[in-house]
Amino acid sequence: MIDTLLSYLAPHYCCGCDQIGSVVCDNCKYNITSETFHVCFSCSRNLTNDTACAECQLPYQRAWCVGERSGVLRRAIGEFKFYHKRTTYKDLADMMCDVLPELPSETIIVYVPTAGSHIRERGFDHVRLLAEHVAKRRGIKTSNIIKRVASTTQRNADRATRKRQAKRAFAVDGRLSPNVPYLLIDDVVTTGSTLLYSARALRSAGAGNIWVAALAYQALD
Repeated sequence: MIDTLLSYLAPHYCCGCDQIGSVVCDNCKYNITSETFHVCFSCSRNLTNDTACAECQLPYQRAWCVGERSGVLRRAIGEFKFYHKRTTYKDLADMMCDVLPELPSETIIVYVPTAGSHIRERGFDHVRLLAEHVAKRRGIKTSNIIKRVASTTQRNADRATRKRQAKRAFAVDGRLSPNVPYLLIDDVVTTGSTLLYSARALRSAGAGNIWVAALAYQALD
C-alpha cells in the first residue's frame, strides 16, 4: 500500500523510454526478454539452451538469465540496488518470470542471502524481494534455507577474492529432499562463485535437482 501511494507522489519513469508509470515499461521489458540469453556463469561460454555448461561440471543442472548487464537492464538494476527504489523489484522479477519456463508445482524457490551491511544500507533484502515475487507469480513456495555465515561482501573485489570469499560464505539449515527441485535466485552474476558455492551448499544438504536464475550477467575480467 505504501509503495502504491509513493508511486502517485513520485511516479517512476521507464529506464528505456521515459514513459511514466514504472521503472521498466512493458514494451522495454519485452525488448529485453524476447532475446534469449544463455551463458555459462562460470566460464562465460555462450550456450544454446538452459542446460548448465557440461565443461564446468557445475552443481546445478539448468540456468536462466534475463540478459547481459547493460543498457536498460543495467539502469533498472542500479535504480533498485543503489538508489533504493524498492518497487523496482516487481518489474525486475516480472522479467525473470518471463524467461523462466513452467516450473513443477513442488519447486521451492531459494535465494542468495544479501550481506547484512547491504540490507541495513538499503532497508531491505533486494534478492529476497525478487525471489518472493517470482514465487508469488508462479504460485510456488519460497524458503530462506541458505544462510550467510561470513560477513564479507564482494563489491569491487577481484575474481580471486570473490571466489575465496564465496567458498566459505554459505550454509544450509537442515536436510533437503533429493526429489524436490530448488530454484536458486540471485541478482547479478559476475564470476559465478556465489551461485556455485550456494548451490554446493544445497547439494551438501541433500538437494538433488538444483536450478539457478539471475537477472543479469556481467563477466569480470
